[in-house]
Amino acid sequence: MSVVGGKWKPLILWQLHAAPKRHGVLRRSMAGISEKVLTQQLRELEAHGIVRREVFAEVPPRVEYSLTELGQSLNEALRALGDWGEEHADHILTLSDTV
Repeated sequence: MSVVGGKWKPLILWQLHAAPKRHGVLRRSMAGISEKVLTQQLRELEAHGIVRREVFAEVPPRVEYSLTELGQSLNEALRALGDWGEEHADHILTLSDTV
């Protein structure tokens, strides 16, 4: 859980599931995340071998983030968790209203 814990990591993984994305594209697609937090989360995911950072030798420099094979398999596990959440959303929301 420490690999994907927190508010933003699962959302980052979901954003990267289809194709590599640049930092700015990721930030714009995730309302509310700051540039600093996105950079920190991407670095942590990269350190765990979940995300790959590719720097292209261009002017200006271009950097893209994508999922590694390990990241792809993690996304599949998260998909099952998301399916469970959708299936039980009404029950969860009912309970959260009483707490």
